[in-house]
Amino acid sequence: MLLLPLALAGCLGNEDSRAISFVEDSNEPQPFPTNYRPEILAFMHTYLNNPVGVHEGQIAEPVQRTVGGRVRYIACLRYAERQSDGSYREPRDRAIVFVGGRLDRILTNAGEECAGTVYAPFPDLEKMQR
Repeated sequence: MLLLPLALAGCLGNEDSRAISFVEDSNEPQPFPTNYRPEILAFMHTYLNNPVGVHEGQIAEPVQRTVGGRVRYIACLRYAERQSDGSYREPRDRAIVFVGGRLDRILTNAGEECAGTVYAPFPDLEKMQR
């Protein structure tokens, strides 16, 4: 399953301090990620400490952007997650990177990649259960 390597990606590094990709990462033209919504939901279910009670779930259709010198499809995600005390953080923007049409990694600092993005409601993100 792809999710386990993604969860471990933050723990790994290499001598050049480049991001690690678990999908073959070539400079070839990238296919559009046709299953991006289900893949993002599956990933977010494991990424969030508590996937229940997400507020303000929004998503932007994948667009091509340059990431690490390569053109990739990026889907931007905005959400406010519930904290352990029941409060909510301010909504966060995340960039989901796709390689070869598959979810590859999440960029937690998505400012440049998601600048000028037009979001639409993503109610499935708010309906996640444990």
